[in-house]
Amino acid sequence: MKCNVGNKDRTLRVIAGIAVIGVGLYFGSWWGAVGLVPLLTGALGWCPAYFLFGLSTCERKQEDVDKGEFSGCSVG
Repeated sequence: MKCNVGNKDRTLRVIAGIAVIGVGLYFGSWWGAVGLVPLLTGALGWCPAYFLFGLSTCERKQEDVDKGEFSGCSVG
């Protein structure tokens, strides 16, 4: 499972997931559970929808660009 969610995307997903869960808890709605999706995809760095559509928000490393390769994204 290659990383297909870049660092900026991951940060936004985690923040959005926590916010949606918080709003769901505040209003006592089970819709807060929807926040688990962006939270988990952000934490794992892998999105099944991106995988299905062949998308990636990971940045390429310069050495991979020089070689014409792309091996995923760096974590951290």
